[in-house]
Amino acid sequence: MVVKQRTIQKPATIKGKGLHTGVDVELTFQPAPENHGFKFKRVDLDNQPVISAVAENVVDTSRGTTIEEKGVRVSTIEHVMAALVGMGIDNVLIEINGPETPIADGSSKYFLEALKDAGVVELEADRRYYEIKEKIVYSDPQRGVEIAIFPDDHLSIDVMIDYNSKVLGHQYAMINSMEDFEKEISSCRTFVFLHEVELLLKHNLIKGGDLNNAIVIMDRQVTQDELDRLAELFNKPKIHVKPEGILNNIDIHFSNEPARHKLLDLIGDLALIGTAIKGRIVATRPGHAANTETAKMLRQLIKREMLKGDVPKYDPNQQPLYNINQIKEILPHRPPMLLIDKVMSLDEKTVIGIKNVTMNEPFFVGHFPDEPVMPGVLQIEAMAQLGGVLVLGTVPDPKNYLTYFLKIDKVKFKRKVVPGDTLIFKCDLIGEIRRGIATMWAQAFVGDNVVCEGEMTAQIVKNKA
Repeated sequence: MVVKQRTIQKPATIKGKGLHTGVDVELTFQPAPENHGFKFKRVDLDNQPVISAVAENVVDTSRGTTIEEKGVRVSTIEHVMAALVGMGIDNVLIEINGPETPIADGSSKYFLEALKDAGVVELEADRRYYEIKEKIVYSDPQRGVEIAIFPDDHLSIDVMIDYNSKVLGHQYAMINSMEDFEKEISSCRTFVFLHEVELLLKHNLIKGGDLNNAIVIMDRQVTQDELDRLAELFNKPKIHVKPEGILNNIDIHFSNEPARHKLLDLIGDLALIGTAIKGRIVATRPGHAANTETAKMLRQLIKREMLKGDVPKYDPNQQPLYNINQIKEILPHRPPMLLIDKVMSLDEKTVIGIKNVTMNEPFFVGHFPDEPVMPGVLQIEAMAQLGGVLVLGTVPDPKNYLTYFLKIDKVKFKRKVVPGDTLIFKCDLIGEIRRGIATMWAQAFVGDNVVCEGEMTAQIVKNKA
């Protein structure tokens, strides 16, 4: 069944304090056109800068998810994002007049209600899905964290949490359809251990927090005097510890509300993928850091999938953008290690180059005398050199810079390269170059066939010489 993209019919506004800043903030959801995605607009700043809600813009996950673009930030976005996904919305502009979204009651409930009041409308374009084709895993063994995604025909999520707490114990939550989000997940509030509250207060955080927007887990014995001091800090009447081991500040909605809230956070953070996915997610002890790293992994995978199959066409009659002598002015490599003959095209994101493989290559003497095959490592080196042309094009004086490759990953060799082949190389930037670090997806073709592909990460460094 074809599903259309959706946005809201009219603006919707919600007001409140930021959890950590304590700043009064107004957030307004605005309708957006198809393929717009989720974007935040800081209307309180000059020129009202816009921040795309995508995984590569995540800069902090310590007490929530913070995104930043061109030096402008918005914090604690996960509950807002979860409400959008739960409502099946694909495109919206989120105007905000402060650095942090309102915490409301610590859940997605009030954001979802605002979106419902605004109404939902279908757009002309079809919703884009990424279907998980094979198992994908993010893991952090030291912290006991794992997020595994399996192929499936729809999105479902299972979450298990365990904090070695006698109060919480092992908790489990699941959702098999986003249609259940409003009833089963949206109202589930964040939870915090008492020692975390004390630490946050000590560091002048949770200025906008109160005992109405979090379940406080009592992880140690406390006196009534300490509870009275806590109540005074949050302007609450006398509080005590319930038999379940939590403060009596709020009534819990579900016995496993903490696990359900972790599921809510996971939905919000995975919205940073920018595309709806079809797959079964099984998460053990997820948190914002693991969630957003998983979103980054999936965005990279989706970008590579989009680039695959895009075979560059080579016309031998076409004049190259750079011939061999011009390439030597850009790259420091020299024969026999200069492995690019021509650069055919170059823009901000993509470069295409050519190598003609002949029997005169020096490596064929020993690789192999009776069965000449171009070494795979030299195919990678050739792609790396072409990638160097791409990234050096981003600096004003490329002759004074070098590229050092930091990582080569996900490399596959599909077929042999032999004398007489014309290798067509294509390198695409994956995301922005940040702090001189560039990540590219590179492919080598002979005719219409991929012979080699892989992901390369390089650093642009000024030439000390």
